[in-house]
Amino acid sequence: MINSARSQAEPVESQVKIYSRSEHNISRAQISENALKVLYKLQKEGYKAYLVGGCVRDLLLGREPKDFDVVTDADPEQIRKVFRNCRLIGRRFRLAHVHFGREVIEVATFRGAAETQNDKQVLNNEGRLLRDNVYGTIEEDVWRRDFTVNALYYNIKDFSVVDYVDGMADHKSATLRLIGDPETRFREDPVRMLRAVRFAVKLGFRLHPDCEKSMHQVAELLSSIPSARLYDEALKLFLSGYALQTFEMLRHYGLFQVLFPATENCLSMEENGFPRLLLIRALDNSDIRIADGKTVTAYFLFAAFLWEPVQVRAKEKMAHGLVEFMAYQEAANEVISMQVKNTALPRHITMAMREVWGLQSKFDARVGSKPSRLLIHPRFRAAYDFLLLRAETGGADLELAKWWGKYQEANENEQRKMTQPPRKAQGSKPGRKRSYRGKVKDSASGNDGV
Repeated sequence: MINSARSQAEPVESQVKIYSRSEHNISRAQISENALKVLYKLQKEGYKAYLVGGCVRDLLLGREPKDFDVVTDADPEQIRKVFRNCRLIGRRFRLAHVHFGREVIEVATFRGAAETQNDKQVLNNEGRLLRDNVYGTIEEDVWRRDFTVNALYYNIKDFSVVDYVDGMADHKSATLRLIGDPETRFREDPVRMLRAVRFAVKLGFRLHPDCEKSMHQVAELLSSIPSARLYDEALKLFLSGYALQTFEMLRHYGLFQVLFPATENCLSMEENGFPRLLLIRALDNSDIRIADGKTVTAYFLFAAFLWEPVQVRAKEKMAHGLVEFMAYQEAANEVISMQVKNTALPRHITMAMREVWGLQSKFDARVGSKPSRLLIHPRFRAAYDFLLLRAETGGADLELAKWWGKYQEANENEQRKMTQPPRKAQGSKPGRKRSYRGKVKDSASGNDGV
């Protein structure tokens, strides 16, 4: 199946289009100085060298690339000989990292077509690539790329853009299209479905109809991906500033339920006739924060993702007689234990999530020393922000959230007044009982007590 699809769609040299410097907008002034050093050094040593992938795509769109990837016909060992500041990494596919202080330029060798499997390329029964160290030519490397807009090569030799797959046309039409048969490519690596969603949202592109159709058909293959890799992908999906749009598109294609099955089950149920809105508000707020240049913590967002499943499970336990504190604690344990099978949340993330959830009940105590102790808790700010989310979406008392907002802004004297027990109406406060034992005793002896 893979071979037949490849024979129909694999780029051939006669299809190549070369866009000269005057026909595109990429300038060396926009390219990292260290990336240029790598390109020129490889060329000087007699190797071919190109920029490729997301950096070329972003430069053509007028965006500043996050990083610069280089591809060459030199193999990893040859690359290491050229650069003393080089380190080889990776098992599935060997890569060279050339270090310049904090900046790392990734250099890959052209990948080969590998029409027949060998000891350097291994696929599993579902057609997914497990190991892939087959090297080849640029014409073969193009086939191994995923999307046409990511398969454009910037040639440092003459500053041209090399296009084998009509990627420039897809750029202009804002279309995200897979190279080759979409179903085959998704079977090779189901994570490509997540990448399709992420790129479509980030770039503002539409998915090609063939890509959309295949995603609906093979979405369940995503469950075969190791949970640790899906956690890494989840960070890219939801911490890039487009979390809400990404979430909506993932649900549309049936991918979100593979990442967060318990959450999807809860979202499909309305609460008192209304959709559950806390997660929507959390995603929207995170996008706003990133747009404003503020940070977003992963544990807070994952706490929002799993809050509804925790609540549902806790309420079930309380209905069977378990006290609230223990119900929520057990519910948190069970929900997290199930979730890590899908996305392997690290221990430091799950511990922080538990703290945010556990502090919610402590906001009810507003008298005495408890508020001041809660205020200095390391997770107070995150827990308070979570309380605000709950209050804004009907899950907590809005007056309670306002009180805590005022309390943390108040000075010490004002905080002391706010946490004093309420005074009862005059005359209703029980006074100290007076003892009449002496007077009764004196009266019995004939003394009136005066």
